[in-house]
Amino acid sequence: MSQDRSHRGPVQRRREISDHVLSEGSASAADLAERFGVSPMTIYRDIDELEREGILRKFRGGVTAQPSGVFESNVAFRKKTMRAEKEALAARAATLIEPGMSVLIDDSTTVLELARLLPRFEPLTVVTNFREAINLLAEERGIQLMALGGDYDPLHDSFLGVPCVEAVEALRVDLCFVSVSSVYGDHAFHQEQRIVAVKRAMLAAAGRSVLLIDHSKLGRTALHRLTPLSTFDLVLVDGRTPPDDLRSLDERGVRYDVAPIPDPPSRRPR
Repeated sequence: MSQDRSHRGPVQRRREISDHVLSEGSASAADLAERFGVSPMTIYRDIDELEREGILRKFRGGVTAQPSGVFESNVAFRKKTMRAEKEALAARAATLIEPGMSVLIDDSTTVLELARLLPRFEPLTVVTNFREAINLLAEERGIQLMALGGDYDPLHDSFLGVPCVEAVEALRVDLCFVSVSSVYGDHAFHQEQRIVAVKRAMLAAAGRSVLLIDHSKLGRTALHRLTPLSTFDLVLVDGRTPPDDLRSLDERGVRYDVAPIPDPPSRRPR
């Protein structure tokens, strides 16, 4: 049933469109026009603006929040995906941390799950460019938090650009945790050059580096090559990774570990 929302202004309507698409993953222009009670022409103008802002991506006849080889999903959408896998990866990564360490974390939603666990290891020095991680850890008295500045990017909710890269290059940390959009062959990839520049600086600034990657990203393509998997001291994959992908990692000599995913409580044996 259509909803008469045509009286609402374009800013509010576009916010509601983005919320709807981020929740559903994608939507057709015809469905959006009916849902918001406006003409197809108005909806296409809204879609054009949301794509220009980097929130959503157009496809023929509609709009999507799903990533592509050249488009990274909005952080709000990524936070909702692969939750169990990300939590498992974070739990395994946390076993590598000891109190007193300096830890560098990137702006990925996978590593954000690890950030939630960091107060367990106080005292700890944590360095990040991810605004949500900064807000999450700012009140933790046992964590010395170092926020990396730069150009704020709302799509990733993080700080990027030359100032961020230079800030990272001035540091030397014990451990670095990152994730990427794609692992293809024996390399890690990402869609955006500015993200690649920051992640490369982070890896170079760390004594040891760990890649956290859920199984949906294995075999996926993205535009920019970040680094060979051999760069990482450890690659963590989740327990739902297909055997063929694990076999491929073995054949390429990648140092990896599998993070088990606990069964939901209702599925555990009595």
